[in-house]
Amino acid sequence: MRIALFITCLADALFPDVGKATVRLLERLGHDVDFPAAQTCCGQMHINTGYQPEALPLVRHFVETFEPYEAIVAPSGSCVGSVRHQHAMVARGQGDEELARRAEAVAERTYELSELLVDVLGVEDVGAYYPHRVTYHPTCHSLRMLRVGEKPLRLLRNVRGMTLLELPAADQCCGFGGTFAIKNAETSTAMLADKMRNVLDTGAEALTAGDSSCLMHIGGGLSRLRSGTETVHLAEILASTDAPAPQRDGADQRRPSTRSEGSGVARSGTAPGAAAAGVPAPGAQEVGSSRTPAASGGSPA
Repeated sequence: MRIALFITCLADALFPDVGKATVRLLERLGHDVDFPAAQTCCGQMHINTGYQPEALPLVRHFVETFEPYEAIVAPSGSCVGSVRHQHAMVARGQGDEELARRAEAVAERTYELSELLVDVLGVEDVGAYYPHRVTYHPTCHSLRMLRVGEKPLRLLRNVRGMTLLELPAADQCCGFGGTFAIKNAETSTAMLADKMRNVLDTGAEALTAGDSSCLMHIGGGLSRLRSGTETVHLAEILASTDAPAPQRDGADQRRPSTRSEGSGVARSGTAPGAAAAGVPAPGAQEVGSSRTPAASGGSPA
């Protein structure tokens, strides 16, 4: 299948490894992935803050850029949610019915990563290997707008070597919400504190999610706590294999690393068996854990 990658603004500007991981994963599964260089912002920020007339050119440009493709994927439930639920609405609201119909057609072929893998490609085991303790945060747009449900968890449960830990109150918002975190900083911070407490209670080495925006918000809070708990995008876990990571100058050799296939970039986490500040030692508190094959170490079967 010929798939177009919609990189999103955050991945393009701040988290390019997420986009690279998405491409490596899909190519490993045997699909051709194109990156339309003309792509720009989907306009979600403009739409959500009331600038619908200003968003119309972005909607039109998105449609013109991605119309030729049979499938479009983005490593973001938030941006896909905007394409699917806002683009046609904006075009219709600005009196462009033809654009609205075209936007609806493109929206039907636009998928969040877990949707594409499970619903379109029909795969739940992507051959990933990630020997760490991980908990999953379902982001609001993927949960409530796209209704991806268990799809990300079904993919994670098939990752070899990984211990998947249930996140308490997982369906509660992390408090980011784009400009919400700026306009309602105190409320956002209180919501973030609740989310971080629940993450730390799992004893996980890493928190994963399908949106870099939420991971950025939660990861910023966890780093300020010096918790040792890292954030890693779902795409990066699914793109990971058991290939050894190259040694890096000055790297702390006590910290484990898992290399995403072909990336040459290692992601570090708290050493297995060690408790980070504020995190129970493994075994001290394990909420609904799911241990995948080879989780106790060694090579995957």
